[in-house]
Amino acid sequence: MPNHLISLDAAKEMTALYRREMNTILAEPFRDQGILAVSETFDRAAFDTLLSEAGCAAVRIYYGMSADLKVHAVVVGVNSNNEDILPSSANALTDDDGPVILEESQRDPMFDTPPSPLNP
Repeated sequence: MPNHLISLDAAKEMTALYRREMNTILAEPFRDQGILAVSETFDRAAFDTLLSEAGCAAVRIYYGMSADLKVHAVVVGVNSNNEDILPSSANALTDDDGPVILEESQRDPMFDTPPSPLNP
């Protein structure tokens, strides 16, 4: 399995290209409406909970859309068979300390993120 590491320079190039092009990839009526986030921030505790799930070997990020047409990351644990680890009930936030699904992030640009080399 790859180590998934990239250099800061590569990350800066990728995030700069995304910021420049994020609105141009959308159809005209959807541009400049904050549909695509620059970033999303999750509390560490949320990822600690996800990674501590029994059998969690990886993390998978899906992209979903809220009713107001904003794109959000939806994060789940993945087992060694490459299967999503999901709660047993479709409506459960957790299954009595069982699997969780993460989404409630702080979304930039709506969340005031301090400048960084990845988002000057």
